[in-house]
Amino acid sequence: MDEIDRNITVALQQDGSAGLAELAKVAGLSVSATAERVKRLEERGVIRGWRADLDPVHAGCPLLVHLLLAVGAGKEDAAFRRALKKWDQVLECHAVTGGWTYLLKLRLADLAALEAFLQEELRPLCQRVETLLAYATLKETAILPVAPADPEE
Repeated sequence: MDEIDRNITVALQQDGSAGLAELAKVAGLSVSATAERVKRLEERGVIRGWRADLDPVHAGCPLLVHLLLAVGAGKEDAAFRRALKKWDQVLECHAVTGGWTYLLKLRLADLAALEAFLQEELRPLCQRVETLLAYATLKETAILPVAPADPEE
């Protein structure tokens, strides 16, 4: 990405509803040139989508939970990966190093919803589960630290 693309992506992360005229000012380009840049960023997969950033409490899922899972290899892992696709409460799933297979980030309504998810969905698929309840969130963001522009571009 060059400096113009970087400026556009940083601005869009701060305000995804910014109009093309606002972005054009940030980019130092015309509105049509800025629109073309945004389109190319989408085509290249730099911009993966457009969505609203919802407050978890108002969305009905105030409970933040991280889970460490140990899943067996082969068929057990394949079954877990298939099931993962249908779990809306799982916001993130990362394959990790060490004694665990995956780290999950969940948003749920309450402890009863967590207990149901653990008992009905995870326990049959996992060898071990460690639950980490967040009692306070000091920082939570989806804004990426966009790397400086490549001087070669």
